[in-house]
Amino acid sequence: MKVLTKKTDYAIRALLMLGAKRGSYVSVRSIAVEQDMPYQFLRGVLQEMIRHGLIVSKEGVQGGFMLAKEPDEIGVKQLIEIFQGTVQVSECMFRKQLCANRSRCVLRHEIMRIEQVVSDEFEQVTIGKLLRKLNAASNLMPALTDGEKPDSTILKEE
Repeated sequence: MKVLTKKTDYAIRALLMLGAKRGSYVSVRSIAVEQDMPYQFLRGVLQEMIRHGLIVSKEGVQGGFMLAKEPDEIGVKQLIEIFQGTVQVSECMFRKQLCANRSRCVLRHEIMRIEQVVSDEFEQVTIGKLLRKLNAASNLMPALTDGEKPDSTILKEE
């Protein structure tokens, strides 16, 4: 079971990068390189986010993409719905037809409850919240020089 597809994952990562560089346009190429994403695939994801009013684009040498909304106004649940549809754990489908046992299924009601809990949790997560966590985590880690590995004692949980 996939909770997040590649499109949703790439959208979140691209938005985090745009959020970190707020106020300036960022090229598709720089997002793709820094985030290790396929360029053409990322272009499609960004175009979909333009259609939904999450980002804007500008052509030219100084062009690229920029957030169209405040990071706290962009929810992960919204991104899931754009790229995957509603949050679902089970489709109650078998061979592209509704399950014959659907109306009597005791598990279905539990699945629906779990889907609502998951949906409610994703509703609380925004790009802004993720950016704050990312910034807090990066402030805890000392800056590394190229090729240097983090000290294992820093990464251990206490």
